[in-house]
Amino acid sequence: MKRTGTIITLIIILVCFCIGIWYIYSKDKKDPVVYETETPSKQTIVKKTVATGSIVPKEEVLIKPNISGIVDEIFVVAGDVINSGDLIAKLKVVPNVNSLNSAKININALKIQVETARLALENQKNIYNRQKDLFDKGVISANEFDNAQLTFNQSQQRFSQEKVNLKGARQTFDIVKTGTTEGLGAATITEIRATVSGMVLDVPVKVGNQVIEANNFNEGTTIAAIADVEKMIFEGKVDESEVGKITEDLPLEITVGAIENKKFDAVLDYIAPKGVSENGAIQFEIKGTLAKKDTTFIRAGLSANASIILAKAEDVLSIKEALVQYDPETKKPFVEVSVGDQQFERKDVELGISDGINVEIISGLGEGEEIKVWNQLKAVGSDR
Repeated sequence: MKRTGTIITLIIILVCFCIGIWYIYSKDKKDPVVYETETPSKQTIVKKTVATGSIVPKEEVLIKPNISGIVDEIFVVAGDVINSGDLIAKLKVVPNVNSLNSAKININALKIQVETARLALENQKNIYNRQKDLFDKGVISANEFDNAQLTFNQSQQRFSQEKVNLKGARQTFDIVKTGTTEGLGAATITEIRATVSGMVLDVPVKVGNQVIEANNFNEGTTIAAIADVEKMIFEGKVDESEVGKITEDLPLEITVGAIENKKFDAVLDYIAPKGVSENGAIQFEIKGTLAKKDTTFIRAGLSANASIILAKAEDVLSIKEALVQYDPETKKPFVEVSVGDQQFERKDVELGISDGINVEIISGLGEGEEIKVWNQLKAVGSDR
C-alpha cells in the first residue's frame, strides 16, 4: 500500500512538471509586441470651453399702465412689429371710491376758496375805484393810491389762481372717474401706447383682465413686452473652474438647438463680477452680442450653447495628444520616432495649443516621421 501511494505521488509531480514545461514553452513561442505608428498632419486646432444658456433680446421693454383699470381692448398680438407711439390697448377705468370722494371734497373746498377770492376782489375793486377818484381830486397822495392799486392787482391774481386750482381739481376728478379729461386728447391715460419700436414678444393680459398701475410700491401689470429682435444676445453661465480662462471680447460660436446645422458668431462682452451658487457649484453669468449676418429668425428664449474660443491655430503641424509621453523626472514632453523595423528613438518636442484630442507641434518633429503608438490597446482575444 505504501509503495502504491508513493508511485501515485510521483506521477502527480511528473504531470505537474510537464504542464509547467509546456506553459513556459508556449509563452516563449508568442510573437513580440508589434507597435503601430502614426504620422503628424496639418490641422486647425481650436481650444475652447462651452457655456450653456439661451438667446434673449438685448433690450426688452415691458409696457405697463399708469392707471389701474380693466382691459377693454387689445390691438396687438405676439409677433406684430410696431412703432413707438402705436396703440397697444385701451383700459376701462374702475374708479376708486376713496379717491373719488377725496376729489369731490377737494372740488367743494376750492369752490369756497374761489368764491372767497371773488368777494375779496370785488371789495378791493370798490376800494380801488374810490381811491382813484380821491387821487384824481388831489385828496390823497400817490403813495396811498399805489398801495390801493397793488392790493387790487393781488386780489385779481389770487382770484385767477383759485379758478385754475378749481379747474385742475375738476380734471383730477374726471381722471379718477373716467381715466381721461377734456384737453388731454391723444394723451389720454386709458390708451396704452408703445414707448419703443420693435416686435411684440408677449401680451400676457386678455380683455377683461384687471391691471394695476406702476408706482413706487408696485411694479404694475405688464400689458406687453417689446424688443428689437435684430439685436439678440447669448445669455449663459460658466463654472468657476472656467471663468479664469475667459476674458471680454473673445469670439463665440453659438449653436441653437432648434436651428440645425447653423452657427452664429458673437462676441463675449460681459462677465459677471460675482458668482452665484447653483447646485453646490459657483456659476458666473456671461453675455455675448450676436453678429446677425443673415435672415435667420432666432426666437427669443431658445436654448443655446456658446463655444468660447480661447485660442486658435490654423493649418499647423499636429499629432494626437495620446502619442505624447512625459519624462518622469523633468516632466518634459517627448515622442518615440521610428528609426527602423520596430526600432524607436526618443525625440523631445515643444507643444502648442491643444483641443483635448490633437496638440500643436511647435518644434521637434517634421512631416512624415512615424511616431510610436506606445499605449495601444490589445484586441479582445488577441495574443498580441
